[in-house]
Amino acid sequence: MKKPIDIISVGELLIDMMSADYADSIDAAVMFKKFPGGSPANLAMNMKRLGKNVRLVSTVGNDDLGNYLFNYVRDLGLATSSLHRAKMPTTMILVTKSREVSNFEAYRSADAQINSKQLNDELLKQAAVFHTTCFALSKKPAQTQIVKAAERAANFGCQLSIDVNYAKKIWHNRDEAHRILHKYIGYGAFVKCSEVDWERLYGSKLTDASVGAKHFLNIGAKEVCMTMGGDGCLVANQSGEKHFLETRKIDVKDTTGAGDAFWSGFLTARLDGYTLLNAAKAGRKMAELKIGNDGPLPEIVDKNLVYSDF
Repeated sequence: MKKPIDIISVGELLIDMMSADYADSIDAAVMFKKFPGGSPANLAMNMKRLGKNVRLVSTVGNDDLGNYLFNYVRDLGLATSSLHRAKMPTTMILVTKSREVSNFEAYRSADAQINSKQLNDELLKQAAVFHTTCFALSKKPAQTQIVKAAERAANFGCQLSIDVNYAKKIWHNRDEAHRILHKYIGYGAFVKCSEVDWERLYGSKLTDASVGAKHFLNIGAKEVCMTMGGDGCLVANQSGEKHFLETRKIDVKDTTGAGDAFWSGFLTARLDGYTLLNAAKAGRKMAELKIGNDGPLPEIVDKNLVYSDF
């Protein structure tokens, strides 16, 4: 997967207004802190911290919060040429600080305004991995542009990747979500799905991670990671390889963004040529670093530390 751009991460760059204290619900939270957020943006920033050449394709508002996000991305060293400024408010999410699963409420606007110019063929041909999320796919025009670009990227030999972070309050039409996800995954995508995502998407609890992995592999996924919270994670591929990793005890400060951190470690290791098992170990290590950190990770993450479990 050696190409000039390691990964194009497409979707939401937004403001996370996170509760200053741990809270089980939005109404229980009193004060909030501002952080840059959005799953594709978190992934892009984490992989940049790990030394990868990343292109973030996102849209923010032409407002003060949009300025803040644009400057944050630029100062981190990410290219801003694929960031679009729309004449509408920057998307914002209220989210609870949590040791388990965060509660959230989204106020969406600019994030869905992704256009075809941001996903031109010249860019797609340069990328090794094309990544997106359910959040990004849940609303047009972004949905239309991402699905079209993903098909073209796959035809150019780009490895697709998706975080199946489905939530009904974001994507109301579950049947549409199933149809679009199945199409996207069918191009041979790398898939990450948590047990919470699975329950939201399919309406049933997932007690056996291998059931979820088999489901996505049958659809056409090339590799699958099912994360099961405190019970660990399972990775599997089309060749029949399968590994389960247990969680390790750490001091939990905040779980927000842990899934994005995991996937950034996994994809970085796969891009570096490591095995499926070692990629899962790198993902686990990145998730541990994020869970043990309050807010975003430092500007640079020591890759040797991430790969220390190999």
